[in-house]
Amino acid sequence: MSEIIDYIIRFLLGDHISPNILNQVGYTSDPDEFHKFKLIILPSSFFNEEIFKTEQSLPNLPLCIWEETPILFGEARTEQIGETRILYADLIASTFFLITRYEELVRGKERDVHGRFPGKESLPYRAGFIDRPLVEEYGKLLRSQLRDVCCDIAEPPVQIKKIYLTHDLDQIAHFRNIRGMIGGFLRGIKRPKEGQKALKSFFGGLRYDPWYTFPFLYKLNNELIREIGNDRCEAIIFIRAGGGKRKEDKPFSNLLHPDYKNLIRYSKRKGILIALHSSYDAGLNPKLIIDEKKKLEHHTQIVTHYNRNHYLDSREPEDMQALIDAGITDDFTLGYADMAGFRLGTCRPVQWINLKTMKVTSLVLHSLAIMDGTLSDKRYMYMNAHDAYLYCEQLIKCVESYNGELVLLWHNTSVEKTTQSYHRKLYKDLIKHLQSK
Repeated sequence: MSEIIDYIIRFLLGDHISPNILNQVGYTSDPDEFHKFKLIILPSSFFNEEIFKTEQSLPNLPLCIWEETPILFGEARTEQIGETRILYADLIASTFFLITRYEELVRGKERDVHGRFPGKESLPYRAGFIDRPLVEEYGKLLRSQLRDVCCDIAEPPVQIKKIYLTHDLDQIAHFRNIRGMIGGFLRGIKRPKEGQKALKSFFGGLRYDPWYTFPFLYKLNNELIREIGNDRCEAIIFIRAGGGKRKEDKPFSNLLHPDYKNLIRYSKRKGILIALHSSYDAGLNPKLIIDEKKKLEHHTQIVTHYNRNHYLDSREPEDMQALIDAGITDDFTLGYADMAGFRLGTCRPVQWINLKTMKVTSLVLHSLAIMDGTLSDKRYMYMNAHDAYLYCEQLIKCVESYNGELVLLWHNTSVEKTTQSYHRKLYKDLIKHLQSK
């Protein structure tokens, strides 16, 4: 546990904090140890062997509030013993619970039809803080307490540290295969324009397909990159290289097809990073990720270290080990399909903690804050355009407040020109908003 506790204390205080200050914080209930530290975080019962990893260890609602911040474990009070400040709010256990997705392991039977843990079942949603990176609030409280006991600590800058503009290639085009073209042609009997589009796309080329919106997306992405710098903004396309046995992996991604080859060349030319979109099959059997990664690298001639699971189907926390075994260093899966917000309780990248081995690993998890379909889908948040923009703006402001990173996911199929969806305009508005950050 000492490795995990040290990591969490460093994470809470921030990378800008010196080791001398880190050594002023202790996590112990032993009074004989108190004098060694300026600040003690008193452990709750969370890590007790009798209840750890059982439902008895889950927080009780309503949560107690400390300075307007919900605390998952411990009490909302402090005590001074000599020169040492005692915090009864167990910020270590509360942070551990959030950044490890602990409840998803303990409540293993709580899954949707795709085997995913639903956002609306999560504690952050039920307790009303899914739209707040609570771990960052814990860090701010901890720094404030240390300042009170004579440690000089600065707050991180108010600025978005990094923006990831990401796109999942689930379907490259609407009418480029026989089935799609015939379907569009038949619908064209009642809607002539759709029939014309289907024929033009099928016979005329990929650039005429209504779902081939990458020029629109990449243009906006590169405008933002030029405005704020490529050190602060990165654009990524996640491409599927496997699957096909299940309907969720249809249509099959044929990387030998000229359309895929053209998109890969175009993405390279526009400076868009190509990464692995591991398949639905690989979500069920994570051992497949190694072969899918090799296949993508073979067809793109690019070594990739980034991944996002298809359907955001990171089903079990321990499945992350398969990503490490495949050579993945950064995963961008961690968002709820049904709720936008902060699934990991943080807006900063966090190292995955393996709950089976209780080790801090090298795999970096990036919390997916906003996905297009999450905002508009009737099954999920079902927001109108105005409310969706305001909600996105609120999440962006949170990330900015804590010098965090913002991960957006927009699909090429959601920004079709003639669609009734508001996502084309919303993406454009968000990029414009981010240019001032």
